Amino acid sequence: MEESDYVSESTRAAAFRLKWDVFLSFRGEGTGNNFTDLLYDSLFSNEIRVFRDNDGMNWGDEISPSSLEAMEDSAAVVAVISPNYASSQRCLEELARICELRKLLLPVFFQVDPSDVRRQKGPFKEAIEGLEAKCGVEKVKRWRNAMERTGGISGCVYNSWLTLSLSNIHMEKR
Repeated sequence: MEESDYVSESTRAAAFRLKWDVFLSFRGEGTGNNFTDLLYDSLFSNEIRVFRDNDGMNWGDEISPSSLEAMEDSAAVVAVISPNYASSQRCLEELARICELRKLLLPVFFQVDPSDVRRQKGPFKEAIEGLEAKCGVEKVKRWRNAMERTGGISGCVYNSWLTLSLSNIHMEKR
């Protein structure tokens, strides 16, 4: 293979490469940003190109165009599902969009039981029912489906916010 052929092939491969390795979905209020900051820093320090929208959007805000673009241009999504995650229309809309895009979804169940996410029980029940009253059953049905799918994925279960160690993180087995 001539050098010009090699350059041409590598240029084409680079053109198809996604901008982000990981899109990070989280509810800052739910993790106090501490866990999410540690996760982001760990990914970034390992040269993983990670996108997180840290603009501090308000409760009813829509997903920003830059976030939508980053979702589409990411290889995978890490969704940090915390007890307050379902109280954010924006987080639920992100999760639904991620499912629609069929991205590789890696859930982190932060102080929540994956079965509560799957069934919208425990800390999610009141939030989801409140959103149904406010936004309508049809819109929330899409969010419920995304939560059900996410809760059914084997992911990382993190139960302690006091220390971040491997002894507190284990893979949920199904």
